[in-house]
Amino acid sequence: MLLLDTASLYFRAYFGVPEIKAEDGTPVNAVRGLLEFISRLVNDYSPTDLVCCWDNDWRPQWRVDLIPSYKAHRVVEELETVPDVEEVPDPLQVQVPIIREVLAAAGICVIGVDGYEADDVIGTLATGAGMPVDVVTGDRDLFQLVDDAAGVRILYPTRGVGDPDLVDEKWVIAKYGITAAQYADFATMRGDTSDGLPGVKGVGEKTAAKLLEQYGDLDGIVAAVADPTTSLTKAQRQKFIDAVPYLAVAPQVVAVARDLDLDRSRTALPSAPADPERLRELAATYNLTSPVARLEAALARV
Repeated sequence: MLLLDTASLYFRAYFGVPEIKAEDGTPVNAVRGLLEFISRLVNDYSPTDLVCCWDNDWRPQWRVDLIPSYKAHRVVEELETVPDVEEVPDPLQVQVPIIREVLAAAGICVIGVDGYEADDVIGTLATGAGMPVDVVTGDRDLFQLVDDAAGVRILYPTRGVGDPDLVDEKWVIAKYGITAAQYADFATMRGDTSDGLPGVKGVGEKTAAKLLEQYGDLDGIVAAVADPTTSLTKAQRQKFIDAVPYLAVAPQVVAVARDLDLDRSRTALPSAPADPERLRELAATYNLTSPVARLEAALARV
């Protein structure tokens, strides 16, 4: 099964593919790039199932309630009854509905859940999938899902999607000095400015990894802070004491959901478009003839 962090990929396509427009002037580089990515992935990995996981809510209120700074720097407009408006380049924003239309006509499964991010959809689908799972994402937070025993790994693109890093347990250990099961605690302590997560002030990646090696997990570290007989320095103890309010809520924000109520019945990758006539219309309207043809050829190989 291939699980795509769709927004991560269409952002990558938008910034990586030169500007291309439809006849009416609509930019379509992100649409074209995403379709090319999907075709390449299908050809390279021959999945039986593929899901474009969607951010129905890119900044869930329940996460914001726990940490108000969560993704706050990316908010253009705060709204009360629907998800906040994210800062997205206008030429990309107009392409998102086109992406949804093309995926629907192609018959490629799209799953999103109100009140949750694509990461949570991915976490749920990857857990108990009953088959090997490759998650395609540029988001390090999803390294927490890596599980050699369950056959879950991350395809972490470096350039395009043609030559990604294959992130498994060995890769995580070599890169960070921790196990994948420790990654969420590691990320909680390190923090992430791109997501508005402050982390534990003064605790970087090396210190976080060393503490996890010594005490196993964040709960073990917190217990060591409270135990005067442990080898923590006075400065280290103070850093975690100062971070108590953050540590009380951050693990819930960092951890991806794994138990959403999802319809798993539509994940099979089709061998032909669901609505070939509509797909041809969209291809003609939006200058997508070549990438759509390559997508159809890739599906035919399934």
